[in-house]
Order: sequence, then structure tokens, then C-alpha cells
Amino acid sequence: MSHPLIPQIFQIAEEVASPLGLEVVDVVLHTNKNPVVLRVDIRNPEQNTGLDDCERMSRALEPTLDAIDIIPHAYVLEISSPGAERQLQGDREFIAFKGFMVTVSTKVPHEGKQSWVGHLVSRNETQVTISIKGRLINIPRELVDRVELAKTE
Repeated sequence: MSHPLIPQIFQIAEEVASPLGLEVVDVVLHTNKNPVVLRVDIRNPEQNTGLDDCERMSRALEPTLDAIDIIPHAYVLEISSPGAERQLQGDREFIAFKGFMVTVSTKVPHEGKQSWVGHLVSRNETQVTISIKGRLINIPRELVDRVELAKTE
């Protein structure tokens, strides 16, 4: 059962996406989460949709939604793409996707595991920090093979 705000949000998202050369594929409102998560799936019809497309959409859509105050309570805006390259690369991406669910894969086991899933907290010269159920895990950067946005359900 979709949320009654979805058609309106979809329309607004389309108006924002169009001048950016992007298409809105889906809008999902997770009202069972706290804060509420608004996920907007986009695609770039010209090329593979990348993280920069998600970032541009997020920057354009967030102030628009805030201005019309369509969602009556705190929410988290997530922009994703069904086919986006999920691996985070530069510092900008690590900043843009702070708070997102990520999977950190290590070259060798760290504390007995080679794959960690949690919310991205930060990355610096020496480590990647994620939060797993509120517990901070610091993974030494020399062990990190890749950091990817986790697949959302």
C-alpha cells in the first residue's frame, strides 16, 4: 500500500529531475522507520547513472521538498539508482553518503570478518568508521578492499 503523498512527491521529483537530465523511476516512503525515509530512485537515460547523479538530484530536491514542507515530520532523503555503480571512491562521495548503509569489504579478516555492513560515519587517512546498531567500528584503511552502498530492500 503506497503512501498518499507518493504521487505528489513523484511529480515534484520529476520536475526537479527533468532539467538535470534525469528520470524518476520510483518513489518509496518508509514510514515505519524513524526518522521516515524517503527514497527516490532515479536513472540517467544518457549514461550509467552514477553517484554524482544521485548527489545532484539530492541537492536539487531537498530544498524543494523543504520549501513546500510536504512531509510533516523529520525525514531522511535517499536518492538511489537501480543500476548505479555502488562503490564509493573519492572523499566527496564519502561525505555525500554519510549515514547511508554501506558494505565494507576487507582484503583480510578484521576482527574475524571480511564483510561489514553498517551506517557510514566517516573516512580519514587511517580508517573507515561505520556504525552497527550504534556501535562504532573502525576498520583500518589499509585493510579495506572496497566500500559500497548497501543494497536497500
